[in-house]
Amino acid sequence: MKIEVKKLNAQKKYAGVFEYDYRPPEDICTIPLCKVAGSVKVKGSYEIYDDDSVGVNFTLKFGIEGQCSYCLKDAKTDVEEAFDILFVTEDDPDNYRYDGINIDLKPAVDDAILFSQPNVLLCRKDCTGIDINNN
Repeated sequence: MKIEVKKLNAQKKYAGVFEYDYRPPEDICTIPLCKVAGSVKVKGSYEIYDDDSVGVNFTLKFGIEGQCSYCLKDAKTDVEEAFDILFVTEDDPDNYRYDGINIDLKPAVDDAILFSQPNVLLCRKDCTGIDINNN
């Protein structure tokens, strides 16, 4: 997904919304033996400010499936997380940089997927792990 900032400025469209399905890289899931299931739903809005910085707010929705981190049974969970990001034209370690013409949302969405993942995937909330007494 790209936001064509220069074109939108010329059209005097300083705010808008977007929604799309994104197929993330297969290795983006940080939980061992798990993966992002299907596509990631990305829905959000943007606002272009007077200084050419662009505020982007979006929500991610996606599923994670694989093996339970404690007992190795099949497990899955749904993730939904909101993010507020600022894109700027100068180097700034706290924000995303863009060239003043177009914004590519892919790096920010990939980072958001990484930050929104749980540390472990459980088959159920009270999973205690592999039962070594039960064959």
